[in-house]
Amino acid sequence: MEKTYIDALPLTMNSSEKQETVCIFGTGDFGRSLGLKMLQCGYFVVFGSRNPQMTNLLPNGAEVLSYSEAAKKSDIIIIAIHREHYDFLTELTEVLNGKILVDISNNLKINQYPESNAEYLAQLVPGAHVVKAFNTISAWALQSGALDASRQVFVCGNDSKAKQTVMDIVRALGLTPLDQGSLMAAKEIEKYPLQLFPMWRLPFYLSAALCIFLFFYCVVRDVIYPYVYEKKDNTFRMAISIPNRIFPITALTLLALVYLPGVIAAILQLYRGTKYRRFPDWLDHWMLCRKQLGLVALGFAFLHVLYTLVIPIRYYVRWRLGNLTATQAILKKEIPFSTSTAWLYDSYVALGILGFFLFVLLGITSLPSVSNAVNWREFRFVQSKLGYLTLILCTAHTLVYGGKKFLNPSNLKWYLPAAYVLGLIIPCIVLVIKFVLIMPCVDNTLTRIRQGWERNSKH
Repeated sequence: MEKTYIDALPLTMNSSEKQETVCIFGTGDFGRSLGLKMLQCGYFVVFGSRNPQMTNLLPNGAEVLSYSEAAKKSDIIIIAIHREHYDFLTELTEVLNGKILVDISNNLKINQYPESNAEYLAQLVPGAHVVKAFNTISAWALQSGALDASRQVFVCGNDSKAKQTVMDIVRALGLTPLDQGSLMAAKEIEKYPLQLFPMWRLPFYLSAALCIFLFFYCVVRDVIYPYVYEKKDNTFRMAISIPNRIFPITALTLLALVYLPGVIAAILQLYRGTKYRRFPDWLDHWMLCRKQLGLVALGFAFLHVLYTLVIPIRYYVRWRLGNLTATQAILKKEIPFSTSTAWLYDSYVALGILGFFLFVLLGITSLPSVSNAVNWREFRFVQSKLGYLTLILCTAHTLVYGGKKFLNPSNLKWYLPAAYVLGLIIPCIVLVIKFVLIMPCVDNTLTRIRQGWERNSKH
């Protein structure tokens, strides 16, 4: 039965070839999952354990020995134990001399120790070739298969042959090795699993700050102001009406912030007259977060669409329409049809639909599975040209929504304009500056700078 089970599994090695032996120190969840994956891929696995007689959860086909006995069976030893338990390895210095030690450990927090775990391991066993790998792959990912999780495995080490051997094992397991250089990179690699959405923090914090500010701003104008001057209770607006103003404003602002760093970068290059000077760190980080900003903006746009769709079934809307209809019937009066108003409303809706369609298209093309299927020019066309078109349509959608009351003094409450006016500030600034940058006299200079020309160059 055991032979039948192993033969039924997909192998990456030819069954006629001699099986390569890999030793795994540690019988925890990750060690067992990695051992099972290696057995499935045709490797012979030997586990090293401090209690070889008490391990009964290991995969069938694997051998369990003491640490010293297991180390003698293979030239490749995967250290699947925590750093705190590395001390016993000093007793195996002679056995481990010249062997490849693969450190897969992580810490509980960033910069927990002055050196990386892999560098510490290299200090304990100086005669071994230490390679850092597999620390960004979870036991669940190994059990579920590469298609259900990240396939990337970061690998680093000082010995090129040892590193290549480990990368071959990674490929045999159906994963993708990424060479990160020498063992000095291990400290950075060990930070990856501990980082919680590093590129999403700015978009999340920014959107949260925008939502909180706009919420209180709208509450002051639409709830507190009517209560103070008219004694009207409009608190019910905080459930649907106010959020449906916050979401589109946040979406439009975040979309504008996707393209604002590119505009700032262009201005800096024009001012400096060269592209060979680094941007400020804050601008670099901002530009790296543009994809995440756009996706968060798309999420708010979806919320705006959903909240807009429920407007007809709201009690307040049905009550207001019913009262208006009854009043017109009693007074035998009707509101005359206004062609200009119809054009205004239809244009507002059409611009919103087109803007949202392009917004969704931008979101789809940012997905890795889609972006990998297009070349750089196609991707740049969608993200840049169609992106600016999306920003124009969404900005026009908001401008038409304001219509004639856009800057009407009667629309001010405590000298505060409507919230959508605030939402137009950043998009309009971005579009105006972009319009200046694409003018031939400016664009030609900027293109030359990006092709390597320098204003103060002597050559």
